[in-house]
Amino acid sequence: PGEGFRGDVKKVCDEGFAHTHTRRAHVEQLRRAFSSAMGAYKYVEELWRKKQSDVLRFLLRVRCWEYRQLPSIVRVTRPSRPDKARRLGYKAKQGIVVYRVRVRRGGRKRPVNKGQVYGKPVHQGITQLKFARNLRSVAEERAGRRCGGLRVLNSYWVNEDSTYKFYEVIMVDPSHTAVKKDARLNWICAPTMKHRELRGLTSAGRKHRGLRKKGHLASKIRPSRRAVWKRHNTMSLRRYR
Repeated sequence: PGEGFRGDVKKVCDEGFAHTHTRRAHVEQLRRAFSSAMGAYKYVEELWRKKQSDVLRFLLRVRCWEYRQLPSIVRVTRPSRPDKARRLGYKAKQGIVVYRVRVRRGGRKRPVNKGQVYGKPVHQGITQLKFARNLRSVAEERAGRRCGGLRVLNSYWVNEDSTYKFYEVIMVDPSHTAVKKDARLNWICAPTMKHRELRGLTSAGRKHRGLRKKGHLASKIRPSRRAVWKRHNTMSLRRYR
């Protein structure tokens, strides 16, 4: 912080101790003075919010060219968006790695020979089909299959062009001692967390399952669509009722 910020804090402190203000009012004044300064990650976050700015457009264009020259799944030494990665659980410590995944954009084409379905006309559509999951969950799935011994923690968007979208996937080694001893992270070491990305348990997976909604809008999707279907289609004749 600059001299102006230090002066504001000193002024608030002097006023607080010189006059008989209540403790709560004095703490509120200090909070306002300190909140006027942003940390480094906050500046990076605000920079990424303006993706149409000249700085971000140039940076994304140069990085996208670099990403296209690399393999579809590649490990990176550090996150491209450190502020976003840290908000999603990334820590610069042993046992946590980041992989960048390239996914082809666009809808899904039905994989049939010569466009012939050999079925009813309702199923004869070949193009204009949409995949049920989002591309970010596809990226997590591919990273999870490539690194079978790691657990997918989360992922985020980093770049895109006309053909590809690029995501960075945060992955955790459940057998690493540093992860096992981390009380905030060792939940992912449980056996039930194997291949979370394949079962729709990550953030991207919960989104394509429709679990971002709550209340009456989500009455038919919780705990899952299959569970709701089973509950509605199972006859229960209790003996004592």
